[in-house]
Amino acid sequence: MQRKASFKIYVTRREMLYVGDVPDHTLMLTEMEGEPVNYTPGVAGEFVSRRSVGFHDRIKGDGPMTGYATTIYQHGAVYSRFRGDKMGAMTKGKWEVYKGIGKLSTVKGAGTFVVKPTDKHGEFLLEMEGTYEL
Repeated sequence: MQRKASFKIYVTRREMLYVGDVPDHTLMLTEMEGEPVNYTPGVAGEFVSRRSVGFHDRIKGDGPMTGYATTIYQHGAVYSRFRGDKMGAMTKGKWEVYKGIGKLSTVKGAGTFVVKPTDKHGEFLLEMEGTYEL
């Protein structure tokens, strides 16, 4: 089944360290939470919460990132891994489900995502699309 979703996500915690090998090379660990902007409930019911933890390796603001996301619904949850690259204001990447519970215990899925900043500091728009199987 093909599906699209959009989330407003915001930084809840961030730690950044300078590497020191080249100017503006940083490692960052972030925690983000979010809520749906464009979401149609599926077999697991209504959206409850979304949380992600990501690791970013950036030089002058750009670079790769990887992390994990947990999305909880009324009757289940989905755990996924993601990898992406930030270039300029936009981050593009891929995600893949690695575990489901409840009504989503047999879910498999993968797809792509794009993250763009909003006008509010620390807030972003996450647009996801992909294919799911139950």
